[in-house]
Amino acid sequence: MTSSFGGPAKPKPRSAGSAGKGRSQGKPSDRLNPKTVNPFNGTAKHETAFSAMYTNGGIPCRLMHGSVKHKLQWDTPPEVLPFDPLLVTLAEGLRETKHPYTFVAMMGFQQLLEVDHAGDKAAPVLPRVAAAVRLALASPEEEVFERGLAGLTCLSTAVGPALNQHLKSLLSYLSKRMMEKKYRDDVTKTLQHLEQNGGKECLSMIKSKVPTYCSIHS
Repeated sequence: MTSSFGGPAKPKPRSAGSAGKGRSQGKPSDRLNPKTVNPFNGTAKHETAFSAMYTNGGIPCRLMHGSVKHKLQWDTPPEVLPFDPLLVTLAEGLRETKHPYTFVAMMGFQQLLEVDHAGDKAAPVLPRVAAAVRLALASPEEEVFERGLAGLTCLSTAVGPALNQHLKSLLSYLSKRMMEKKYRDDVTKTLQHLEQNGGKECLSMIKSKVPTYCSIHS
């Protein structure tokens, strides 16, 4: 094809719209908040069993977006839910790094441990729950470690001295973070909760791992 001036016709430039066809266009929010995922996207990768179960509807609570703050809505009252395997799965979810998994796992774990007789209900699954919390405390991700601390405090409040037999491995990670100025106060507060709920036996275990710790009764 030739132009009216006798030379070869120049190809028409492609418009921005046509150039973008056939390629997926990410939303601006995806770039602003890259740690947010669509939990119901079937192609999403799952970091723990929690996110997989949440995506498949296996977790009986959902995130409710509020104008001021978010909250959980339970499909079934947490007071009547069996702790096995729900509490274990929520504890595993403490290692999630993307929203909404991070919020649902932390709040679900906390609220389940606040129901009446939570300590008795948690006793049969305590070894598995403690192991999941330990993995959160061992994470290099700062936010995961912080949720591990919060989860450990909730667990200690619910089960009391029953947690003492699982403390040795948990305290190792608290001792390491105690060396970091950023976490010194938070770790100290967690240790105080453990001592308060675990008694004298717990105190001796804490002192063996963190010699500089001062008892709440000092």
